[in-house]
Amino acid sequence: MTDPIKLTLYRWAGSWGPFKVNIPCGECTLTKDILTDVFDNELAGIEVDLEVKDWLSHWWEPLKAGSWHAPIVMVEGKVISQGAALNRGVLVQSVITEWTKRDTLKGNIVYGKASCPYCIKAKKLLDNAGIEYQYHDVVKDSAALYRMIPEVKAIIGGKTPVTVPQIWLDGHYIGGADNLAAWIEEKGLNKVPDNVVSL
Repeated sequence: MTDPIKLTLYRWAGSWGPFKVNIPCGECTLTKDILTDVFDNELAGIEVDLEVKDWLSHWWEPLKAGSWHAPIVMVEGKVISQGAALNRGVLVQSVITEWTKRDTLKGNIVYGKASCPYCIKAKKLLDNAGIEYQYHDVVKDSAALYRMIPEVKAIIGGKTPVTVPQIWLDGHYIGGADNLAAWIEEKGLNKVPDNVVSL
């Protein structure tokens, strides 16, 4: 089992000496709501451990990380946001970046987008070969995009542009549609679709 990603939210509340704040600021409450919603949607399926702390009672903790203005959000001890309502994309990217260090891709996965003819070709090749797969649209699903990019960059290099589709079969990187076609042919999985009549 993979350890959950540790997140900490420091909100403007708590007490220190004679100072006391009972009601968290509006941006702190909004940030908490954004965290909860992102965990339920873009980051569903990723284990996270969120700890909410009152900034006045723990001010020295984020200060050691160079942050002082609540709301403060930290992912694995690194500040990703402070002083304003949280940006969803920054949160998703930060959590996925940490998650890719702990979890490898498993199964048959295709990352693509609806307007891509090579993605359509790849799905058709897999369907014709009888290979079941999970399809993730990286335009509509930001978590899928941020999950795909570091995996591909680790293989093709940091300066090479990432295109779609990107395909993994049984957890092994295949590449794009042309690589998939060659792999299917090599494995002898080419099937003639039922609606094609050979002469």
